[in-house]
Amino acid sequence: TSMNRQTKIIILIFCIIKLSLHLIADAHSGFQGDELLHIQTGNHLAFGYMEFPPLIVIFAFIQNLFHSHSVFVYHIFSHAASIGIIIFTAKTTLELGGKNKAVFFVLLAIIIAPGFDRSQQLFQPVVFSQFFWVLSFYYLTRFIKFTDKKSLWLLTFSCILGLMSKYDATFFIFGLTALLFFSSTRNALIKNKFWWNILVALICILPNFFWQVANNFPVLQMFGRLYQTQLDEISRLSNTSGILMDINPIVALLLFLPGIYYMIIARNKKLINPLSLSIALSFCFLLFQNGKSYYYFPLALTVLPFGAIFLEQIILKKKKWAIYPITILMIIGSILIPFGMPVYTFNRYLDKIYPFEKNQIEGGKYGVKYDEYYSTEKWKNTMQDLKSVYDSLPQEEQKNCLIWGKHYGQAGAVDLFRDQYNLPQAFSFHGSFYSWTPTGAMPQTIIALSYRVGDFFQPYFGKVTRVRTLYNPYSNNDEELYQYIYICQDPKQDFDTLKVLFKNRIFE
Repeated sequence: TSMNRQTKIIILIFCIIKLSLHLIADAHSGFQGDELLHIQTGNHLAFGYMEFPPLIVIFAFIQNLFHSHSVFVYHIFSHAASIGIIIFTAKTTLELGGKNKAVFFVLLAIIIAPGFDRSQQLFQPVVFSQFFWVLSFYYLTRFIKFTDKKSLWLLTFSCILGLMSKYDATFFIFGLTALLFFSSTRNALIKNKFWWNILVALICILPNFFWQVANNFPVLQMFGRLYQTQLDEISRLSNTSGILMDINPIVALLLFLPGIYYMIIARNKKLINPLSLSIALSFCFLLFQNGKSYYYFPLALTVLPFGAIFLEQIILKKKKWAIYPITILMIIGSILIPFGMPVYTFNRYLDKIYPFEKNQIEGGKYGVKYDEYYSTEKWKNTMQDLKSVYDSLPQEEQKNCLIWGKHYGQAGAVDLFRDQYNLPQAFSFHGSFYSWTPTGAMPQTIIALSYRVGDFFQPYFGKVTRVRTLYNPYSNNDEELYQYIYICQDPKQDFDTLKVLFKNRIFE
């Protein structure tokens, strides 16, 4: 569907607003803990990683070429993907029969949804997963409309890239089985010899599959740990109802729920029915697996265009004046943006937003929901204390000294900032850092950094001395309220033995 000049201007304005919000948030935040792991993967190119597929690593590798410590630099690809979500959600809306008003409402909905704001801000697989899901849905829409080979191949490649971004693309791919239930799409698949598409997709994902096999499927170990510690405790009902809050109650009321209704009553059954069944199958599989609430965000992005078209074609067609109260109501909904991303300075956030989401823990001063708000200060203090401890060691011990980060975020922070503070290299047995641990004999002195873990390092050294305690008044969980720095001496084993000992403890 070709865009007129007015449509292009609407999309451009929303792209500028979206990017501006993200850049403001960059200026007010540091790195979120998982980002520090993703950044380090760029220094260790491989076909697979413990927690995620390899596409984000290519982005990390490119960003690492700048040799920067800047949040702006490490969010280049995240922001590009978030702009891509805006563009292809608009294009999907147009393909479904929407016009300028529908494009305006669907893009405004994305901007004011606090769940989308943060999940599309950080350097994590989540934003790329959302982008490729939206892109795949766009090409799925085009294939159902035109049943052409080009759309099928573009759908295939966007699914491959989605699967290489995050394994939750399997939920979208499962939804594609809907194409087999309708004679028009089934015949189109056969006519276009879709088995070649499947073969190419399998060849593309083989390197990552072989890596998983060679490493004893660590991703299954990770999901097992995730279900054990988090997912099994999540109620499916509260999870799905939580999505309505995450995407903004106003968006849920005006676009999301009407979007589901529109899919049922729409006249263009030949196009809408396969898409609706695809979304329904993905949702049922996701509900069965009981993922976290943000796992549903890509699905929500595919429903919103239907809601925008419902507003445009049914509500505004009969009551043209309704555009004004609807627009005003959605603009009022933008008050939730600061709940989803750090568009406020940290002090203003504590003053204006924190009182509404207060979850202070015992011993803490605040319980801030997102650690990127305060991580600049946190990691600066941590590095200064590590530097102080390192400088206190005799020169002979400094030569071979390494830093053991119990959590991958701690090891990632040390490796990102160590050149600024002249610190030794970090290692960890947590997550993907397990793959990059040193080999051979351990140095006589190791500096260890951990959160509250009791006597974690004690079994591995003859002498362990706690030398620093770092208090974090902003933590919203007991474990991260304190960080401890230890000097560990006289190792009882070498690195190779340690790797064996931690083989089944990668995600603890």
